[in-house]
Amino acid sequence: MGKPTRWVTETKPGHSQWYIDRFRGLAAEGADLAGEARLLDALVPPGARILDAGTGTGRVAAALAARGHTVVGVDADPLLIEAARTDHPGPRFLVADLAELDLAAQGEPEPFDAAVIAGNVMVFVAPGTERDVVARVAAHVRPDGLMVVGFDTRRGYPLTDLDADAVAAGLRVEHRFATWDLRPWRDDAEWAVTVLRKPL
Repeated sequence: MGKPTRWVTETKPGHSQWYIDRFRGLAAEGADLAGEARLLDALVPPGARILDAGTGTGRVAAALAARGHTVVGVDADPLLIEAARTDHPGPRFLVADLAELDLAAQGEPEPFDAAVIAGNVMVFVAPGTERDVVARVAAHVRPDGLMVVGFDTRRGYPLTDLDADAVAAGLRVEHRFATWDLRPWRDDAEWAVTVLRKPL
């Protein structure tokens, strides 16, 4: 593992367990936790191979697997990965630092049709590693594949930086929305969902 993520340095002790308990509680209440997965499902062919980068407790990966996709979920937090494996059999879950991501070394050499980075992952990576994260995730996506990135625009990672990091990784911005349910983008939106494509 490389530099400690903000998930480690900017949260209180016990935060990971709180997060696990929160999403288990939301699932038990019947909350809609599959919005990101619905969007990805609409963008890829049936039975696609999808990378859930920063999978957390695995909710997006599980929803995609339930829709017939082959999913690998990756997170730097071993406690979150343990919860994902417990709660969501089906996807393969791996502990890995996104800034140094090398899934071939963990037995996943095949490229992905798409990658998703949801749930504020980009604002919780280690400071200064955002460009590395975008590049390493993009390196695992096949040519003409997609990368969909969503995060709170008020949390310290400007969209201009995302766009520059995407270009540096060989990606192009294809769409931008204000929500995962495709509400139109506006400059004062508090959330951004960006669809990036890796050219052929």
